[in-house]
Amino acid sequence: MKPVAIFRHSRTEGPGYFATFLDAHRIPHRLVEIDAGEEVPADPRAFSGIAFMGGPMSVNDVLPWIPGVLGLVNKAVDADVPVLGHCLGGQLISKALGGRVTRNGVKEIGWGPVKIEDNASARKWFGATREFSGFHWHSETFTIPPKATRIAGSPYCANQAFALGKHLGMQCHVEMTRELIGAWCEDWGKELTAKAGPSVQTPGQMFERLDERVHSLNAIAAGLYGRWIEGLKA
Repeated sequence: MKPVAIFRHSRTEGPGYFATFLDAHRIPHRLVEIDAGEEVPADPRAFSGIAFMGGPMSVNDVLPWIPGVLGLVNKAVDADVPVLGHCLGGQLISKALGGRVTRNGVKEIGWGPVKIEDNASARKWFGATREFSGFHWHSETFTIPPKATRIAGSPYCANQAFALGKHLGMQCHVEMTRELIGAWCEDWGKELTAKAGPSVQTPGQMFERLDERVHSLNAIAAGLYGRWIEGLKA
């Protein structure tokens, strides 16, 4: 099988549990280190699937790699190569497919409920799950691109996930591990609103019952990733 390409846009925002899942299923993968200046691959058909992780930048920033990524998403969809996006990755997919990315009403940082929509596409991806505790770290949000379906939302961000056939874009982070959360919390003080509030948790709050929360989130991620790998190209 061709490898899954995993785009890393920031050194501390690696694939986390997603890589663990792929390894467990013996699916090869290759890290595309955008943060280290690696060029965007030109042909999505070199991969069985393409996944995009998070990052502190905006898809609306003038960065040399963003047009290439947007073009790659469109070429992947046209070639029936499944794409998967986490947070910034979901925003990239939305924008590539005709959606918009704008400021969210509030920053959403830490653990918070994600509610699953009541539609066929949501049931396909989430099964019987109606709600789960997701991990969030964003100040922007995407619109649902044309022909896609919203499959999840949260109290502070209406659009948490969308699906278009075998393609999945998420605003929330389901790939989290204890190590990733610890690394992000080290940078917590750099946030412009680095104080607790209804939609923003402190590192101390994020680490409450951390192992239990991460285990539950991994189970949700495994279901989503399991559905996603069904569409991988040989």
